[in-house]
Amino acid sequence: MGTNSDELARTTSLTDDLFIKLEARIRSGDWAPGTRLPTQKEIAETENVSRTVVREAVARLMAQGLATSRQGSGMFVADTAEYRAFQITRDEVNELADIVKLLEMRLGVETEMAGLAAARRTTADIGAIQDALQAMHDLQNDPVAAAKADTAFHMCIARATQNDYYARFVEFLGLRLVPPRNLYLRDQPAEAHRAYAAKVHGEHEAILEAIVRMDPQRARDAARHHMQESLTRHSMLSAGARGKGRGEAKP
Repeated sequence: MGTNSDELARTTSLTDDLFIKLEARIRSGDWAPGTRLPTQKEIAETENVSRTVVREAVARLMAQGLATSRQGSGMFVADTAEYRAFQITRDEVNELADIVKLLEMRLGVETEMAGLAAARRTTADIGAIQDALQAMHDLQNDPVAAAKADTAFHMCIARATQNDYYARFVEFLGLRLVPPRNLYLRDQPAEAHRAYAAKVHGEHEAILEAIVRMDPQRARDAARHHMQESLTRHSMLSAGARGKGRGEAKP
């Protein structure tokens, strides 16, 4: 029984390795769209793996839309293989440096999103944004819950643009959108958490007020200021962490 389990694990590992290698050749353009792939036998001999490993790796290429079968002709790189859906996985946003990269991207998106929301918002949109802001205030003692409410606040603004793509983008980012403040403050005392929550609340109020007044430029300025402040805070913390790491590495 153990032998079978070990063999299965080894086959799975070999399949993973082969898939990564074949995928890399397609992604890099080494095998361009429309290129005929080597036969499974040829791949098995070249890579020194079993036909089972090759078959499973090729099946995964097909499942991900990277390869297609043509009856009587073999396997080919799919014509749409160059297209790759944008992804940010949860595992990619664990470190401060990753948070900083995400905040840099959000800076432009959030700025324009707030401007459009100010120009197009409805009365119902204002109510939803206000409710989300109040929820953030009520949950300020729970960093994780507050981050969820913060995400809801930005989602309400996205919906107020009346542009479904903004809402879909914010929904896609989900909880990756807002880093919990315990990542930034870590072991800081409760007073620091309250001060941070109050500062963020003030920045959000400025965005809301501009949207209520239907002032797109003011909304953009407020959103950019909010995102820039967050980016600065986390950039400084990331730089400090790197410096500390270098210091600890010294003999």
